[in-house]
Amino acid sequence: MGKSVFIAEKPSVAQEFAKALHADFKRRDGFLESEQYIVTWCVGHLVTMSYPDKYDERLKRWSFDTLPFLPKEFKYEVIPAVEKQFQIVKGLLTREDVKTIYVCTDSGREGEYIYRLVERMAGVKDKEEKRVWIDSQTEEEILKGIETAKDLSEYDNLCEAAYLRAKEDYLMGINFSRVLTLKYGRNISNYLKMDRAVVSVGRVMTCVLGMVVRREREIRAFVKTPFFKVIGKTANFDAEWRVCEQSKYYNTPYLYKDNGFVDKEKAQELVTFLSDPLPAQAVIEKIERKKETNLKIHRLKAGLSQKELAELAGIPIRTIQQYEQRQKNINKAQVQYLIALSKVLCCEISDLVEYLD
Repeated sequence: MGKSVFIAEKPSVAQEFAKALHADFKRRDGFLESEQYIVTWCVGHLVTMSYPDKYDERLKRWSFDTLPFLPKEFKYEVIPAVEKQFQIVKGLLTREDVKTIYVCTDSGREGEYIYRLVERMAGVKDKEEKRVWIDSQTEEEILKGIETAKDLSEYDNLCEAAYLRAKEDYLMGINFSRVLTLKYGRNISNYLKMDRAVVSVGRVMTCVLGMVVRREREIRAFVKTPFFKVIGKTANFDAEWRVCEQSKYYNTPYLYKDNGFVDKEKAQELVTFLSDPLPAQAVIEKIERKKETNLKIHRLKAGLSQKELAELAGIPIRTIQQYEQRQKNINKAQVQYLIALSKVLCCEISDLVEYLD
């Protein structure tokens, strides 16, 4: 009877799979092995796309004459820093006594891409490959994922999407970085008094930089504007006045946004009106439940509490709560917060930001 290999995306996840399998594992160099199972791991990406000079040595020199760079076939190579672990994984995946490979990389496009590159470079053939798709790393979830694992081929579309995204990132980064560096690099280096300057462009990186720049401009242009809110207090709750189309203040210059007044006198005028002892009647027109924030959706999907997410991401729990309650706009969050959250939740920054309907 052949052995089964379980390959995870990182050592910590591999350890959870080993615990869930309840086998007498022996620790080896880069993997764990029992009589029936082998558990190994990647350390993130083991394989990457080759730089242009691997296609043609002349492409090492940046020039407008060699742009755009659009290869017909893309080349891949093992990342030198993790060469040892790749060779270990390759040896396990191609062992003669291995019958089944359980792909346990993160359940998503990037996790799929990580394994498919390893499979490609290792030359895996004639093995039964199954995909374990789980949302958390509890023992119950892991065992259920193994039991219900589907044939890897059912995730070929996800694999193609991952390859396409990687090629898009690669072509955008290579071509635009070279074009903008050739065009503006000398001016930038002169301005910064540097020997040389490279303008790096990336699908995600450039968008994040744009968010940083936009936020910085908002901060620099910000002018403090005093305004006055009208708050009503009852025995059970506090109520904040907001203008509506039926109000006499609607679309008037007296307002600051939709929940305050520019002048204290107008705010006091409203307070006086609302304090009139004449009987008044309020009508509840509708009750709406706000859609959950993307942050909360991904946190729940990861099986994390707010406290756990805060500790893993190094972000105050109050900040997490404010983002989920929309008391703070996550689109204006500090970049390091967004990066930390996306890493912990195994998603992209764009998955966390909020979009207007």
